[in-house]
Amino acid sequence: MELTNLSCEDFLEQLSSKAPAPGGGGAAALVGAAGAALGNMVGSLTVGKKKYAAVEADILALNEQASALRNKLEHLIQADADAFTPLAAAYGLPKGTPEQQAHKAAVLETALDGACAVPLEIMSACCEGIALAEAYAEKGSVLAVSDAGCAALFCKAALQAASLNVFINTRLMADKAHAAALNEQADAMLNEFVPKADKLSEKLSHQLRG
Repeated sequence: MELTNLSCEDFLEQLSSKAPAPGGGGAAALVGAAGAALGNMVGSLTVGKKKYAAVEADILALNEQASALRNKLEHLIQADADAFTPLAAAYGLPKGTPEQQAHKAAVLETALDGACAVPLEIMSACCEGIALAEAYAEKGSVLAVSDAGCAALFCKAALQAASLNVFINTRLMADKAHAAALNEQADAMLNEFVPKADKLSEKLSHQLRG
């Protein structure tokens, strides 16, 4: 079952169930995709308006990036669910003998690494979404500037949520150096892009409140 083929209602029903997937990672990707779509909406409301003719080429380029980003995040909804399958299988391996224990440990380490890869991709995509939202807020229609702010905040929330799905897996890794390197990647994205989203939100809040 492809999660992206579900209706919103069915996806949320699946999310609320005891099924292991979708979970936080897939939900984060969905929220990030919504952020990218919101940015694209700002662009769509800007293109063709005489007032914004000077930036139309820029907006069209942003729309192309936002559309590709949304598609990527939609793909990552399913990818996150698929990454959980080998991890669940690894936890179920027998460990009755030293050989089985060693095999389980090796398989689990590989599965944990795979389970980190997708949320790191989600995080990277959400960073791109925040950058796009900044550009839409600067160049897009002032009538939709609040939507650019919402896009940034959606991507920020998805970025932070995906990071938790990295950290829950790195803490279980036997290779602590590799775990630390993955955590460092996640922290770098959080440290750079969460403040960017917050700054844009605060700026627009003051602007809209007058």
